Amino acid sequence: MSLLTVGSFLFFTVLVAVISWYMTREDNLDTQDGYFLGGRSLTGVVIAGSLMLTNLSTEQMVGLNGQSYMTTMAVMAWEATAAFALVCMALIFLPKYLKSGITTIPDFLEDRYDAQTRKIISILFLIGYVVTYLPTVLYSGALVLNGIFGIPEILGISSFQALWITVWAIGIVGSIYAIFGGLKAVAVSDTLNGVGLLVGGLMIPIFGLMVLGHGSISEGIHTLVTVHPEKLNAIAPANAKNPLIPWPALFTGLFFNNLFYWCTNQSIVQRTFGAKNLAEGQKGVLGAGVLKLLGPFFLVLPGIIAFHIYGDTLTNGDMAYPTLVSDVLPKPLIGFFAAVLFGAILSSFNSALNSSVTLFTLNVYRPVFKPEASDIELVRVGKKFGTFLAVISMVIAPFIIYAPSGLYGYLQECFGFYNVPILAAIVVGFYTKRVPAIAPKIALLSHIVLYTLSKFVASDVHFLYVLGVLFPVNVLIMLGVGKIMPREKEYVQEYTRQVDITPWKYAKPVGFAVVVLMIAVYTIFSKIGIAA
Repeated sequence: MSLLTVGSFLFFTVLVAVISWYMTREDNLDTQDGYFLGGRSLTGVVIAGSLMLTNLSTEQMVGLNGQSYMTTMAVMAWEATAAFALVCMALIFLPKYLKSGITTIPDFLEDRYDAQTRKIISILFLIGYVVTYLPTVLYSGALVLNGIFGIPEILGISSFQALWITVWAIGIVGSIYAIFGGLKAVAVSDTLNGVGLLVGGLMIPIFGLMVLGHGSISEGIHTLVTVHPEKLNAIAPANAKNPLIPWPALFTGLFFNNLFYWCTNQSIVQRTFGAKNLAEGQKGVLGAGVLKLLGPFFLVLPGIIAFHIYGDTLTNGDMAYPTLVSDVLPKPLIGFFAAVLFGAILSSFNSALNSSVTLFTLNVYRPVFKPEASDIELVRVGKKFGTFLAVISMVIAPFIIYAPSGLYGYLQECFGFYNVPILAAIVVGFYTKRVPAIAPKIALLSHIVLYTLSKFVASDVHFLYVLGVLFPVNVLIMLGVGKIMPREKEYVQEYTRQVDITPWKYAKPVGFAVVVLMIAVYTIFSKIGIAA
């Protein structure tokens, strides 16, 4: 490892930290909105960058490219179809959220149903973040950085010991952003790292094509589209198994899964709640939709390029991306790229940590333990809880090395136990006035029972097909409860006037353009495109 590699890594990492501090140094972090929502002052550019980086992590960069190396471009569905969910977020969900002036998703559920629903959903979100997401982000990030820098070899220690060092380095830096900087520091650093990620991420397929074409990008593209063109087909058969996504699932289970993630998942939508107004929020969300359409080109295509370079010599698909990066990226750029990856890891960690702190402080601590707590006290409690959560995550993360392979994918499937009923509760809450507070609780309980049964009686059925069936079932259950025992008083959403909710005048045409671009990307990577 050269001094240039280390120097470029430290330079870019420190530069992001300094700029983030400078841009947020005068922010008031003693108020609830100031700490948890960036003072409701985030602009479209910052929101777009933060949404993208919050979503991206090394697990995706390594995992999706590894899956495409072993299969086809069909795994790009996780990226490309997110664009449509973001259009729905901009045009349908965000206007209603900002009208209520909420800080968390459970805030809306309390306003629409009752305080008990708010607590139940907050706890479900916290379990998902604490038990699975935070430790896994730290672990996967540490693996990649250890591989790039060769930390076990340099320090003469075991891989497990190196994991501990790297996990704690990532955790401490990420905690500083999330705990002491609040949401705005997280969002600004995300935006800066997002620029680096786009530049660095897109460099990999470009240099990969040069290697594939023996110095010529055009020759590399020619090889890509003429040798094994079936690898470029993003349309998987209806009976495809994991990790491929069957094409009918794109319109059913994956659509509902995306709506949950991009429209109701606290760690994602919290960035949009910090928008200075609806127009800026819509610009940011739709901008993120455009950026997601670039995802297949640096999160999936490099895996296909790796297949053409290495054939089937790599027994572990997850090694395809790290191997490609090491072989094709010029040595002077490795430090910069490592810094970009470090930023992506930090973003996923500190965003989930910030959201966990927000959920606990506002939806558990204040209503349960101290309803009269001042803003300053809430911020202080939030910082303490964030510190505790970060330490727990850093202690758990290294032990994931002993977990069975495929654990992360299994855990993502486990989120299906609660994601669809939360989405159903919000959608029904938007469009009905008489559905009572008991309805989402009954739907949640029945969903858990039915989803559990599907693991036994339909274990060979793709879990996205199961979610595609269970979402309408949840909605029908809630509507049925509303017919049998309607609430006495109709629900009327009030405009809290926290921010201006005048929509961006170009929101609908831009949203339409994003959908057209999504269809175009799928057309390119199909049998009527370059996969012919």
